[in-house]
Amino acid sequence: MSEQKGFSTALSKVNDAYFPMIEQQLTGNGIEMDDYSKQCVMNAISAINNTLDIKGISWNDSQLDQSNITTNLLTVASLKLNPAASPNEVYFQLRSVKIKRKGKDEWKKQIEMGIEGDGNDAILSNFGRGVKEVRKYWQVRSGDTFHYPAYKGLEMSPPEWGPTGKGHVEKIVYPIIKTSGAVEYYIAEREDVIKNLIAHVKNNLMNETFGIAKTRYEATPKQKQDIQEKKDEIIRGIKEKGLDGSLNDAEIQKHISPAWKDEQSKESMIERKMRNNIVKKIPKDFGNAYTGFVYNETSSESENVRKEVNENANGEVIDIQYDDSEPTEETNDGSQEEETQKEGVSTQEEENESEHTRKRFEKMKKESPEQFIEDDVPF
Repeated sequence: MSEQKGFSTALSKVNDAYFPMIEQQLTGNGIEMDDYSKQCVMNAISAINNTLDIKGISWNDSQLDQSNITTNLLTVASLKLNPAASPNEVYFQLRSVKIKRKGKDEWKKQIEMGIEGDGNDAILSNFGRGVKEVRKYWQVRSGDTFHYPAYKGLEMSPPEWGPTGKGHVEKIVYPIIKTSGAVEYYIAEREDVIKNLIAHVKNNLMNETFGIAKTRYEATPKQKQDIQEKKDEIIRGIKEKGLDGSLNDAEIQKHISPAWKDEQSKESMIERKMRNNIVKKIPKDFGNAYTGFVYNETSSESENVRKEVNENANGEVIDIQYDDSEPTEETNDGSQEEETQKEGVSTQEEENESEHTRKRFEKMKKESPEQFIEDDVPF
């Protein structure tokens, strides 16, 4: 009982420390923090607490980047993403990153946030331009009957679907009711996910040298050319074999993470990519420049690709070769997380993102310095 009381008290202090700051920042950017946004923030703090607790890290750890936590909570509140929703809308994981502070490099523990599951659906429901309601999407399988919608001038005959429940998912169809009362159908094809797979493999190959050089940083111009030719050959092979052929090819599998190729998770990964391919291309109207900025930062392609490499649905190590001198750290699900040194997985884009986050935090801190927490939380 005493342990539970101590836990509750600590978490209450975290809420008291962050809530006024988050609410003031949102209000300063013209966003009203309603009851649901507050609930999302409370659930996010609880989820982050669980992430830290698993790693044995306290909220006032000097290595924990407090500005990054603030940024994540602002994102959760402004986009109304609920970490306690089922299916999941957002996840948190711990990463070690290098940031610059006062001209010097520092290692910090950062809480990284990613949108998953129904998170993009929630954003579409809340902010879709002219969207009144997002209906349950259709999972059209290979054994089903399906007829595409047909257009005659401005008139449209809707698609027809006869589900059988047999086979793998070939199409995802989103029926969306617009504010005008019209119903639009957005369709994603399974084979189009090959574009997502190519992006995933390219990112996995970023530090691959195929034994031609010790690291890509030490490669000579001729070696770099040979390495690039090897990479291009792999990408051509994916395009020739198609999605399912590539996922079943032993050579290509070497450069694909387990979340894509394992039988337990492959189909759910493909389905999620089809859903995202639909939802992300539907126009959004956030009604506020700050909310739009937060969404663009969270859903940028480079961020998505980087997070995708760290995803591991089965808790196994992602099969990517890095410099042996790199230290690694286990993430919450037991997979290996790179400590991203100068010669490691941390790319220039990642360093730029960390620097950009720091500058944005500094700008916010200047606007209301009394509300921001420095390296330690005051409790």
